[in-house]
Amino acid sequence: MSEPRAISLREMAAEAGLRLAQANESAQAVIENPSLEARWLVEQVSGYEGAEYVMALDEPATARMVSAFDAMLARRLAGEPLQYVLGRWGFRKLDVMVDRRVLIPRPETEQVVEVAIKELRLMGSDDRPTTVVDLGTGSGVIALSIAMEVVQAQVWAVDRSSEALEVARANLAGLGRPAERVRILESNWFDALPDELRLQVDLIVANPPYIAEHEMAILPADVADWEPIEALISGPSGREDLHHIITTSPAWLTKRGALILECASHQVQDLTTHAKATGFNEVTIFNDLSSRPRGITAHNLA
Repeated sequence: MSEPRAISLREMAAEAGLRLAQANESAQAVIENPSLEARWLVEQVSGYEGAEYVMALDEPATARMVSAFDAMLARRLAGEPLQYVLGRWGFRKLDVMVDRRVLIPRPETEQVVEVAIKELRLMGSDDRPTTVVDLGTGSGVIALSIAMEVVQAQVWAVDRSSEALEVARANLAGLGRPAERVRILESNWFDALPDELRLQVDLIVANPPYIAEHEMAILPADVADWEPIEALISGPSGREDLHHIITTSPAWLTKRGALILECASHQVQDLTTHAKATGFNEVTIFNDLSSRPRGITAHNLA
């Protein structure tokens, strides 16, 4: 008897696309683009990407590939977010490791980094070193993006979760030379920062928890069931951590320094009022790529 024919990468992708589409139709999992996700899964297990993937579609899958593929497909069909299944995700110029210890990097936060980099440029970051503190760094995408794209930025990546910092350190290890300008610190917000940084920080940036406890019930299942709740929920109002950061930032910022916060669209007016009451003279609201308010920039302390 002849041995059974090995399945090709093309057939594996077709099977995955069909099963993912069926899962989406039955509401088993929310999968907006089954064929694209199928390709990403096959790329991950095969090691082929881009043009190489297209050229290799008719190659037979090895037993190892099939085993890894079956396990990853089962996880995705069970509703686990694609980013966790792949174990990696793109963020601006980075390709970072992600798992359930950290939030999934989102396009909205890419916009926060864009605002932060523009602010640093206005401060003259191309001509002098600037000190940046990323509070609640999680996977490190904000801190590492700033270090990569602003060549003189000295960045502190802070998080109170030791598990999240394990992911951040793994991502830092793959950053190359810019990693020399990043320090990772376990700290509850500013608590463990060295005193010599007081009134010396040019930019504080944060994507802190900003979901209220009562909003947990309306979160999508792929968020509520999989992502770390402590990185999502702030407290009864959802503004507790945001207010704390605003109130404590002036002790660390230079007089011309800036604070950039990501938040929900309905929170920007409250945060603007709170920042002005804290001593920030100028507060502006920035939008995400959907033109919805996504955060504030506060600067020029009295």
